[in-house]
Amino acid sequence: MVVTTPTFDLVVPERRADVRDDAPLEHPRIVAREFSVFYGRTEAVVKVTMNFPHGLVTAVIGPSGCGKSTLLRAINRMNDLIPGCRTGGELIFDGQDIYKPNVDVAALRQRIGMVFQKPNPFPKSVFDNVAYGPRILGIQERGSLRDIVERSLSRAALWEEVKDRLGDNALGLSGGQQQRLCIARALAVDPDVLLMDEPTSALDPRSTARIEDLIGELRGQYTIVIVTHNMQQAARVSDFTAFLYEGLLIEFDVTGKLFTNPGQKQTEDYITGRFG
Repeated sequence: MVVTTPTFDLVVPERRADVRDDAPLEHPRIVAREFSVFYGRTEAVVKVTMNFPHGLVTAVIGPSGCGKSTLLRAINRMNDLIPGCRTGGELIFDGQDIYKPNVDVAALRQRIGMVFQKPNPFPKSVFDNVAYGPRILGIQERGSLRDIVERSLSRAALWEEVKDRLGDNALGLSGGQQQRLCIARALAVDPDVLLMDEPTSALDPRSTARIEDLIGELRGQYTIVIVTHNMQQAARVSDFTAFLYEGLLIEFDVTGKLFTNPGQKQTEDYITGRFG
């Protein structure tokens, strides 16, 4: 299919040699099968079937209200907190349907961490923010907590900036630092999956670049799913991209292929700026 020239400059990085077209089928960490999310009678996510490959970055794009954040929040059952929300189909993580009645939701959220659109550090010290999750899990020994805090902040590319400020209130950090602190807080409980819901939309360009670099560094260590309204960002950071429209999965493919040679007319129209 010939793709028309976009109305903006979209730079798609060269396709990574280790990402093959069949990788999602061979290495899924999360599998959605005819998965739906309902708010009352409204079906916000409509029978989505897709695989989220292990150890790679999957971006979910689409116009506002298309269901992308709802799908993301379903992966660690954050939608359970919304009255009247229910699901259909299956959402499988490591071979288990996470919506079965016997699932321990607290344990699930330990394994599937989440970073939200706006930085939301606790009004506590930098140290206590990162140590919060490990303490909940029963780790109280100060030396062990310090090791976890240093390791998590290092993974979040923040240690060098705050190592002398661990006792300071986290609300005194810059917005970009606060977001990286929230990432460190999520990593402190050793999750397998990291969900990111438009993690840079409230940040300045420099902080955005730091978060994008961090996603690249975390790739391979974690399975990452990022919702973003910024298609250039999706092209820069992800291995695979899913395009949702009105709750439907329109297309899912290797990022470079989806942006340069989409298989669906709706995808082409969206990435070339005809709507959305």
